[in-house]
Amino acid sequence: MLIDDELLNKLEKLSALKIPENKRSQMKSQLEKIIDFVKILDEVDSKNLEIKNQNFTPLREDVPHQDQEVVDMILKSAPASEDHFFVVPKIIE
Repeated sequence: MLIDDELLNKLEKLSALKIPENKRSQMKSQLEKIIDFVKILDEVDSKNLEIKNQNFTPLREDVPHQDQEVVDMILKSAPASEDHFFVVPKIIE
């Protein structure tokens, strides 16, 4: 994939980074190499791969729970709370 100045400018804006003028061509080249590498990975058929290492942390059931004592203790430290929620200043009008 060809990385042109327009795409590099978009990436620069999205990443909130400023790429110095003397590094732009080097950055474009490196990004092209990264994208080419990822394209190679797309070609790998990983659908029938078997997991060899079974040493992983078992997953727990995702069930919400609430310890009221902890909630009360945390809300006591808050500058303002109401109905078991933090009260914060309005930031969107």
